Amino acid sequence: MQVVTIGLGYIGLPTSALIAQNKIHVHGVDISQHVVDTINAGKIHIVEPDLDQAVAQVVQSGYLKAATKPIQADTYLVVVPTPFKGGNHEPDISYVKAATTAVIPLLKEGDLYIIESTSPVGTTEKMMEYIFTERPELEGKIYLAYCPERVLPGNVMYELVHNDRVIGGVNEASTQKAIAFYRQFVQGTLHPTNARTAEMCKLTENSSRDVQIAFANELSLICDKAGINVWELIELANKHPRVNILQPGCGVGGHCIAVDPYFIVSEFPMESRIIAQAREINNYKSFWCAEKVKSTRLAFELKEGREPAIAVMGLAFKPNIDDLRESPAIYITERILQDSGDADLFIVEPNVHEHKIFKLTHYKEAVEKADIVVFLVAHTEFKTLEIPTNKVVLDFCGVRKN
Repeated sequence: MQVVTIGLGYIGLPTSALIAQNKIHVHGVDISQHVVDTINAGKIHIVEPDLDQAVAQVVQSGYLKAATKPIQADTYLVVVPTPFKGGNHEPDISYVKAATTAVIPLLKEGDLYIIESTSPVGTTEKMMEYIFTERPELEGKIYLAYCPERVLPGNVMYELVHNDRVIGGVNEASTQKAIAFYRQFVQGTLHPTNARTAEMCKLTENSSRDVQIAFANELSLICDKAGINVWELIELANKHPRVNILQPGCGVGGHCIAVDPYFIVSEFPMESRIIAQAREINNYKSFWCAEKVKSTRLAFELKEGREPAIAVMGLAFKPNIDDLRESPAIYITERILQDSGDADLFIVEPNVHEHKIFKLTHYKEAVEKADIVVFLVAHTEFKTLEIPTNKVVLDFCGVRKN
């Protein structure tokens, strides 16, 4: 069997490596020559535990090769980004269409075409229509399906194998063909459905998380106004056997929870009011945090007669990773920079060595030199920090709650 994967990023490369580890020949495709050259040298261009060893092994054994163009194969996996277009968070499936365009001339009877990219409902059917318009002789002779990934950055190699997968074909034969493919390297349960349901399932999972986080963030705003410790409140409320409130933060980031709800809102604006409101709340929380820093800085100036030094603790979108995609901490840090004038600002991200915009400082030095310490991400290193009582602490992520 020969597999072509199109897209060698955070999901495409680990998936390619996993398939190749099962002694299936994989031809990985990426538009970046740098990415292609890096992988063919047995190295990786992203940070993910255990991925470097897997890629080195399968490249050396000849089961994984990278290129900028696809070749003829039996199975084609589309694992490309789906960004937004315009200013209204409208999903852009042009990358998926471009990947499909590249494989259309290569398709033959009996082939399997799978989209893994997060996509609006109906995308798989649109690509099917596009393929059959270009290659009408293939109608009814190839298999098409949608199978979203559901992995956690930092644990991708394990979860690709052990997590359940939802697999939806454009018809029953396509669903079963895709299940047979994934069964070769996935140990989790494979759940059959149709393509539209599988597409919606991915969007639903992340929208559900976004709504739950929005509830926690809204609580944090209420508690701040009411003079209540939100962390204590949530801990007590969660003693109820049927209550499980998540922890508030400084917003929502990452390339899933902060993005996927818009795919539903864009297509079903009248019906998705809670989902849309949750997005607004979580975006507003980041703005609110930046404003809270600004008001705290001004209060310090009035009291002390000088500008305070500020330590901004964390840039990643979640604790203990180096992933900055869609991070609310980045937005807040930029706002603090804009508002701070000539004040000393110490920016901390222990999981990143250097940043192209921000000058980074070691977390212990930052706390030592700062008057105001702003916790944006609950990294493990921050939880044991001794902070003198004369420092002003703004904890937006619960790093000091215990």
